[in-house]
Amino acid sequence: MTQEILDAVKEAKEQSKPRNFTESVDIIINVRDLDVKKPENRFSEEVVLPKGRGKQVKLGVIADGELIVQAKESGVALVINKADLEELGKDRKQAKKVANSVDFFIAQADMMPLVGRFLGPVLGPRNKMPKPVPASIKLAPLLARFENTIKVGIKQQPSIQVIIGTQDMSDEDLAENIETVLTVLDRQLDKGRNQIKSMFIKTTMGPVVRMI
Repeated sequence: MTQEILDAVKEAKEQSKPRNFTESVDIIINVRDLDVKKPENRFSEEVVLPKGRGKQVKLGVIADGELIVQAKESGVALVINKADLEELGKDRKQAKKVANSVDFFIAQADMMPLVGRFLGPVLGPRNKMPKPVPASIKLAPLLARFENTIKVGIKQQPSIQVIIGTQDMSDEDLAENIETVLTVLDRQLDKGRNQIKSMFIKTTMGPVVRMI
């Protein structure tokens, strides 16, 4: 954990004006020397933040049978059954609304062909295709893991913007989450974090603070 990261985290929080809600904290990373037209240079990786996201994640479960019972009992934001899928396939506007309302989707594995058919056109471009799971899975541990998960990736532009926590988290916890995101670049980029052109941090409504 570098002092520069800690200093930038502290500055971003200090420059954020008081609000009547808890702001998220995002980092923006711009990458140099990366041709995103080449498929091998694009990636998406699920990352579990060691100190958590600091705010609730909205999860959607696409399932039938026992799994849908578990989903309803767990109180997830959205539960979709087979009939719902077919209806969404007929209503693109509503399908987009559903796609935008949830952070992550989980789907019963044997329903993935239907998901691809009816929701694929709206979930794919948003990088929200569901994580397939067996019908026999215990859902609670998986949901708990997703509470701390973000997606880090590069698709159409050589840049990344992700949430790394909330302003009420400690500077050290936010810095540790940032370090975890940077390890993704170490794995995915030829020169790792040395390929970062610039990096910024900001709260939801606050000014942008340069880190690198």
